[in-house]
Amino acid sequence: MFDLRRLLVLRVLAERGTVTAAAADLHVTPSAVSQQLRALTEEIGVPLLARTGRTVELTPAAYALLAHADDLGARWEAARADIAARGNALTGILRVCGVSSAVAALLLPVAARLRESHPGIAVHVGELESEECFRQLLAARADIALTLPAAHTPPAGDPRYEQRVLFEDVQDLLVPRGHPLAERAEVTLADARTEAWIAKPAHNDSYDLLVAACAAAGFTPHITHHVKEWFAVSAAVAFGFGVCLLPRLVPIPAEHPVVRVPLQGSVRPVRTIIAGIRRGSGEHPLIAIGMHTLEAVAAELAAAT
Repeated sequence: MFDLRRLLVLRVLAERGTVTAAAADLHVTPSAVSQQLRALTEEIGVPLLARTGRTVELTPAAYALLAHADDLGARWEAARADIAARGNALTGILRVCGVSSAVAALLLPVAARLRESHPGIAVHVGELESEECFRQLLAARADIALTLPAAHTPPAGDPRYEQRVLFEDVQDLLVPRGHPLAERAEVTLADARTEAWIAKPAHNDSYDLLVAACAAAGFTPHITHHVKEWFAVSAAVAFGFGVCLLPRLVPIPAEHPVVRVPLQGSVRPVRTIIAGIRRGSGEHPLIAIGMHTLEAVAAELAAAT
């Protein structure tokens, strides 16, 4: 009998590159991953892994199997959704994850609404960067993910996922109170080309968006302090250490003397928030009600901004 769980292990290994990393995503031990892969090799009847020194590489047979794995995975998700839809009660655990600002503005309101409208659903919320969100989806550790398109996220046509645009989050320039740009009703991004910028390059989806926007405006940002968490970024701006791009979804702390200045001109940075699920899982009752509620919250936010 072919075991789809072992195929999932192979898919995660192909995504992560090492047995240790795959084990971390799957929340099992490396030895358990190796055992599953050995069993899968026996089921298939041909070698799937080749050892090169202290690492392993996928064989041509493994890549051939992976070419079918996306369709098999989607059909299994659709089967699970069909079976679940025949139940009488809407109960279970819905696991959602996303980038920090999407968690605060979208996922937590969704969890609160579902708590009131469907008390049988337990929503688990996790805060992760976009790349990690997709890894959690693939490993079946999350059901819905809110992400930002970035250099290391899957392309829109990736056959493992269904991705849809959920919300367009405009970004403004955040400057200290008293800054020359703070007195203007609007500025262009190029007006801040000589400013010091606050951004953390590593493990930060917003960094890629900042660099891309500045490049489109004709300059490379001079990043002076590596700060990521939005409250800390706002504090750094308030103390005069630089400026930053601040999404509309992120509120300004009342205690920080900063000014949010709208950006105009040919380059107006916008964060596109993507809702991602595993392909084939969209008709599962829990995921369907989660996405429906999420889209309703996003529509209300869009109308209010």
